[in-house]
Amino acid sequence: MRMHNPPHPGGVLLRQWISPLGISITQTAKHLGISRKALSELVNGHTGISPEMAVRLSIALGTSSELWMNMQSSYDLWHAEQRRNELRVRSIVAAKPQGSCGSRVQAGIFRAACKTRQTSTSGPRST
Repeated sequence: MRMHNPPHPGGVLLRQWISPLGISITQTAKHLGISRKALSELVNGHTGISPEMAVRLSIALGTSSELWMNMQSSYDLWHAEQRRNELRVRSIVAAKPQGSCGSRVQAGIFRAACKTRQTSTSGPRST
């Protein structure tokens, strides 16, 4: 788990590009081909960056789409990790790989699927 809280990419957009360029949200929105409301929601952290918005930003600012998607992914993952203990999830894998079903771990439903695959492929033995 990451040890810091990554900034929302909308805030980065505002602080690193829009404000230093001295242009308004309305002007920036026009350049991006989106509504002022949509950009305002993004820079205020109310919405995230979609793949399409990442492409728009990359074209307008001369950056890569991956930069924006990676920022959004890091932000989302960090926040999801903060709620890790609230998730009701049970492990479906064993600690060590076992059996002859390849290197996959066999546990629960996966063990049953492996046994089914083994019996269907082995067939009768010829003498």
